[in-house]
Amino acid sequence: MPVSDVVKLDAKDVVIEYYTPRTGRRVLAVDHLNMQIHEGEFLAICGPSGCGKTTFLNAVDGLLPINGGEIRLDNRLITKPGHDRAMVFQHASLLPWRTVFKNVAYGLELRGGISSKDAKERVQRFVSLVGLEGFEEAYPHELSGGMQQRANLARALAADPEILLMDEPFAALDAQTREFMQQELLKVWNATRKTVLFITHQIDEAIFLSDRVVVMSARPGRIKAIFDIDIPRPRTLHVKRDPQFLKFLDEIWILIEEEVRKSGMFMLDDPEAVAAE
Repeated sequence: MPVSDVVKLDAKDVVIEYYTPRTGRRVLAVDHLNMQIHEGEFLAICGPSGCGKTTFLNAVDGLLPINGGEIRLDNRLITKPGHDRAMVFQHASLLPWRTVFKNVAYGLELRGGISSKDAKERVQRFVSLVGLEGFEEAYPHELSGGMQQRANLARALAADPEILLMDEPFAALDAQTREFMQQELLKVWNATRKTVLFITHQIDEAIFLSDRVVVMSARPGRIKAIFDIDIPRPRTLHVKRDPQFLKFLDEIWILIEEEVRKSGMFMLDDPEAVAAE
């Protein structure tokens, strides 16, 4: 069940289309999607490739217009990007000429309205929270991929958004680093209790992190099922071997497999292989 009765994000009958110049036609990417995310909730969306997960996330961020319906954050209609949302992309996209500290401070500089002293204290708080204390003066090329993504997360959190949008933030990392980053993300989330909308292809990642997992259909993207992940917190990586966890993994995999087969996409027969993509 949702962690709060307060609705933070409310998407109603959202329709998103895009135009493909090569074929000269419009493609329906998301079809009458309805979803609510509650305050302090960690919600993950997974589904087949091309089902509209990232398209929907970009619409929530205000980067992409919608063709029907509405998306509201704190009951305010989303029509453009805003400081109440922060995006963490798959690649860290840090400014190479800035140190870790100055990269984390970048969002605050753009936002303005905060004193230099308060900004420095906030930046240092989140640098420490993500485990980069001692690396404040390091440049991105001096960091590992995992450390770069920690800095990316700290930059988003320092801006104090109402909702954190995460688009496969660990997909570019090696498998071992990805596992540890999942656990680190939960530690950070537990400390901040930010509302999180998380996109992933990796089923076990979605289950491990989330309060609820939304499974989308193949394009056009619709909600196929929603799972309440009633696995107790705090969670460690060992929970991924728990029978209840594996039951969720199998159930979600079956639904995604159905969608991929219906869409005619290439299919793997091993759910663990897809879960580890």
